[in-house]
Amino acid sequence: MRKFIAAMMVASAALVGGQAIAADLPYYPPIIEIPDVDYGVSGSFYLRGSAAGNLLWAKDYTPACVVCGGPGTIPLTTAGYGYSFGAGFGYETGTGLRADLTLDYSKNQGLSDGNYTLGLRSTLLLANAYYDFSFSDYGSAAGGFGAYVGAGLGGAYNQVTVTGGPLVTPEGSSWAPAAAVMAGVTYDMGALVADIGYRGIYMPQVSNAQVGPNTSFYLNSPMTHELRTTLRYRFN
Repeated sequence: MRKFIAAMMVASAALVGGQAIAADLPYYPPIIEIPDVDYGVSGSFYLRGSAAGNLLWAKDYTPACVVCGGPGTIPLTTAGYGYSFGAGFGYETGTGLRADLTLDYSKNQGLSDGNYTLGLRSTLLLANAYYDFSFSDYGSAAGGFGAYVGAGLGGAYNQVTVTGGPLVTPEGSSWAPAAAVMAGVTYDMGALVADIGYRGIYMPQVSNAQVGPNTSFYLNSPMTHELRTTLRYRFN
């Protein structure tokens, strides 16, 4: 009996002492790890610069001598070639849609029917809209390949020179409406986005804007095909 009472007293003392020690220990709440939230690419303004090599092609032209009994149109046989460069300012929404305003200068030479050769310098102003596709998670703000398609409308100021042939065609300049289609691939580096792609530029007619019977020249439905590189810089 004495042994039983002694054992009970020891057990009670141990229980009370353990509770007192536990009460003296500080309480640390559990740490819950919250994963980082990817808020995606927010809308941002950007500047852009571009450079391209190009080919100029048109099916035919209407020469100066059409009013004096010459053929109505003459087919072209050799494509022109040249380059362009330009800059622009735009805004991307962060959802794939973006738009910008671009101003480009292009120079072409070599478009010919075998006798006459055309030289064309153009200043092109376009309002453009695009849709960007991401090959990776679009929420990532950097480090991803993607692609885009786009279209643009605007106008061009064209300066035309014609050399060769038996008749002298004076140079001149005129305005023409213009439309463009674009497609390419991109690499997103965060603040910078690089792309390489195709741009096709269509104008219904290019003229030297001369009114005399033997001085006018009309290039019908010229199309410029460009291989173009662009670098965009985001402001935020």
